[in-house]
Amino acid sequence: MLNKADPPSDKKEPVVVKKYANRRLYNTETSTYVTLDDLAAMVKGERDFVVFDAKTGDDLTHAVLTQIIVDQESQKRGETLLPIPFLRQLIRFYGASIERFVPSYLQASLESLAKEQERFRKQFAGAFTPAGAFEAYQEQARKNLAMFEQAMLMFSPFGATKGAPTKPGEEVKKPEVVKTGQSEEIAELKAQLATIQSKLEKLSDDNK
Repeated sequence: MLNKADPPSDKKEPVVVKKYANRRLYNTETSTYVTLDDLAAMVKGERDFVVFDAKTGDDLTHAVLTQIIVDQESQKRGETLLPIPFLRQLIRFYGASIERFVPSYLQASLESLAKEQERFRKQFAGAFTPAGAFEAYQEQARKNLAMFEQAMLMFSPFGATKGAPTKPGEEVKKPEVVKTGQSEEIAELKAQLATIQSKLEKLSDDNK
C-alpha cells in the first residue's frame, strides 16, 4: 500500500497523435479523429501529447502547438494573450544575438506566473481589493525584471567569471560595458519591462 506522501508511480505517457496528409489529426489512444480545439482541451487538462507525421514520422508537436495558439488567439473577441507589441518584439528577436536567451526567459516567466495563479484567482474573486490585484501584477513585473537581469548576468560574457575577486576581501571590479548589438537589445527589453512596471504602478495608484 502506497503512503499518501509517496509520489504517484503511474505517470501517463504522452498521447500519440498522427497527422495525415489531409491535415486530419488522429488520436491513437481513443482511435478517433480530433481537432485543434480537442488538443487545446487536452493541454488545459494537463494531458500531454506528441504529434508525428503519419507518413514520415517527423515530430510535428511544436508546429501543432503553435497552430493551437494561433487558433486560440483568432477566437478571442476582446483582449488577446499575445498583444501586438509583444508579437512585434518577439519577431525582432529571431536571428538577433539575444535569440538564444529568449526561450529560457519566457519559460521561466510563465512558470513563475503559473505559481502565482492561485493567488491571482483569489484576488480577482474578491478576496482582496482591486488595488491588491494590481499590486500583485506589479510585484510579478518586478520579479520578471529581476529574473531577466539575473539571466543576463549568467549568460553575459562580461559577468560571472570576469571581475571576480581572486583574494579574500578583494573588491569585485565592475565589468566593462561593451556597446554591442546584444547589449542594446538587452537594454531595450529592460526598458520595455520597466515601462510595463510603471504602467502597473499607475494603475495601482488610480485604484487606491
